[in-house]
Amino acid sequence: MKKTLYAEFTAREGTEEEVTRLLRDYARNVRTEEGNLAFDVYTRTTHPRAFWIFEVYRDEDAFRAHLGAPYGGPFNAALAPLIEEDASVLTFLDPVA
Repeated sequence: MKKTLYAEFTAREGTEEEVTRLLRDYARNVRTEEGNLAFDVYTRTTHPRAFWIFEVYRDEDAFRAHLGAPYGGPFNAALAPLIEEDASVLTFLDPVA
């Protein structure tokens, strides 16, 4: 079964450009993962500091491989001081039909 989730967080005021740069670099890496099916990054039109990442992985094993990727830790460490939350808020999704 596919593993689908979205992550959300809010960039601290004045860090939007740095967060965007980090996300673009990170997205390029994640999209090359064998088990990654989607990694789409969005901001809210009316609140550009609010970020959402929609992620889909082939299955649980692919998601676990993603979590163990060598660029994940450095990305999260660089992102942490730039966002309002303690970490990205993750919501896991199950298909309805």
